[in-house]
Amino acid sequence: MSKTWVVVPTCLPIVLRRCHRCASGRFRANGKFRVNANHKLLDAWLLALCTECGDTTKLTVLERMNVRSVRPELLNLMHDNDPGLAAELLQDPVVRRRNRIALDWDNAWRLDSGAPHQPHQPHQPHQPHQPEGEAIEVSVRFAARIPVRPMRLIAEGFGLSRAEVERLLAEGNLVSTVRLSGKLSGDFTFMLKR
Repeated sequence: MSKTWVVVPTCLPIVLRRCHRCASGRFRANGKFRVNANHKLLDAWLLALCTECGDTTKLTVLERMNVRSVRPELLNLMHDNDPGLAAELLQDPVVRRRNRIALDWDNAWRLDSGAPHQPHQPHQPHQPHQPEGEAIEVSVRFAARIPVRPMRLIAEGFGLSRAEVERLLAEGNLVSTVRLSGKLSGDFTFMLKR
């Protein structure tokens, strides 16, 4: 039996950067852009608000670019304050490095395992529905580069505790070609044997 799970962003991540006004380290980007033209040169920023004091910071997207070298579609998306473009730019390593920021994806993603949502009951862990001895192969896809612990995804996807997932891994009933400890942000596959 095979399944496909998808890690999907639910909102923009928190931008980790020091606030100059209140010394907080968290900003919320809301998809708003500011574009400034000086003759034939363009500057563009993604705006983010401090979660504590509301002060605005500008994350540089374009700096002193010739108007002719900027794709018109990109410029239109910035003028329209496109949230999809904001999400794409926040994930761009060049933009993150240029602005010296990191991202906090906590509470900004969900796992779509294809199963109907059922409230989790902590005293009765959900067991994957399959005959004894059958293996489930799961392909995990990422809709965005969201760093997540595979063990957390497996626990959430099957409704198991993390201790149970670690036990399955230790017993050799959970196998993958990638290391399941640490964080991943790229597609991977694993197999659960029961």
